[in-house]
Amino acid sequence: MKILITALAAFLLSACSSEFDKVSAKAEQGDAKAQFNLGVAYDDGKIVARDYKEAVKWYTKAAEQGYASAQYHLGYMYFGSRGVARDSKEAVKWYTKAAEQGYARAISILGFMYENGKGVAQNYKEALMWYTKGAEQGPASAQFSLGVAYDDGKIVARDYKEAVKWYTKAAEQGYTSAQYRLGVMYGDGKGVARHYKSAHMWFNIVATNGSSRAAKNRDIVAKKMTPSQIEKAQDMAREWMAEHQ
Repeated sequence: MKILITALAAFLLSACSSEFDKVSAKAEQGDAKAQFNLGVAYDDGKIVARDYKEAVKWYTKAAEQGYASAQYHLGYMYFGSRGVARDSKEAVKWYTKAAEQGYARAISILGFMYENGKGVAQNYKEALMWYTKGAEQGPASAQFSLGVAYDDGKIVARDYKEAVKWYTKAAEQGYTSAQYRLGVMYGDGKGVARHYKSAHMWFNIVATNGSSRAAKNRDIVAKKMTPSQIEKAQDMAREWMAEHQ
């Protein structure tokens, strides 16, 4: 058995090496997608030794050809100081180029950059614009960020109903932070009628993923419910999880 496993590992390594060589050849010839993939290979270090400087080199080549994924990753490298000195302005530059092509992850992070004044002058109006644009495209992380904006009332007038709307969209995609906040909203009756069964359901769903905080809040809510209500809430959680497996 050990011999078979060793042989399989050698075969997979050989196959990966062969594919890496093909990608490298295309990248050298100027293929933007290959350049991006080569950057990823050096970035994650799975099929070649991790080398952030090489990753930046290839991301840059692809980004300069307008490859949105490379532009986003290059922005991340500058913002996270990976293979290059930290430069938030340069990060914003590349995030913006990717966002202007509709790259969802770049759109979402631009909201954060403008909200916190990272590499750009702090601008809440611009932050809200990017958060909204990102959320409308569908990524749960962007929907959650927009929900937080309306919930906290820092960059836009507080609107709990809007917060619930966006938390719900993100929660339905399985985003645990949104599920937790939705539990809070139902438990406190913010932006929605107080509904302990729904609060219990969302806290229970998050608790099954290992959140002790959610489990604690679920138990607090349970003290305000009848046994039949708790049973119903548990059924609701099981049905949701079965439907969203």
